[in-house]
Amino acid sequence: MKGFDTTPLETERLILRLWEADDFEAYAGMCAEPEVMRFIAVDGKPMSRFDAWRSFSSQIGHWSLRGFGMFAVVERSSGDLVGRIGPWQPEGWPDFEIGWSLRRNHWGRGYATEAVKACITYAFEKLGKRHLISVIAPDNLRS
Repeated sequence: MKGFDTTPLETERLILRLWEADDFEAYAGMCAEPEVMRFIAVDGKPMSRFDAWRSFSSQIGHWSLRGFGMFAVVERSSGDLVGRIGPWQPEGWPDFEIGWSLRRNHWGRGYATEAVKACITYAFEKLGKRHLISVIAPDNLRS
C-alpha cells in the first residue's frame, strides 16, 4: 500500500475528496441510472446494488493500491454527491487516465470541466505525471 495525500481538491463550486461510507447510497443511485451507465458500464446497462458496491469498493481500493484514484465530487452549496472524477489506472488499463461520471441531475452545469481541470493540475503537479488520456466512447458526445 502506498501513502497518499488526503487533502481535498477545491474549486469554486466543488470539493473533490476521498470516499466515505455515507457516499454509497448516492453512488449506487448513480450506478442505477441508465443514461449514466450507458457509456461506462461494461455492458452499458445500469448496475445492480451489489455491482455498485463492488464498483464503489474499487474506487476506495484504487487509492490504497496506487496512491491516487477518482475523487468523490461534492457540490459545495448543498453537500450533494455529484459523481466521481479523477485519475484512474486499474490493472490492464491502457494508460493513466482522468475519468469521470456524474449523476444525471448534475449534468449540464459545467461540473465535469471544472473538476477535470483541477484533476489535471493535481496529476501533473502532485503525482508528477507527464501525460494522460481519457477513454471516451465515440458516440458519447457530452464527454
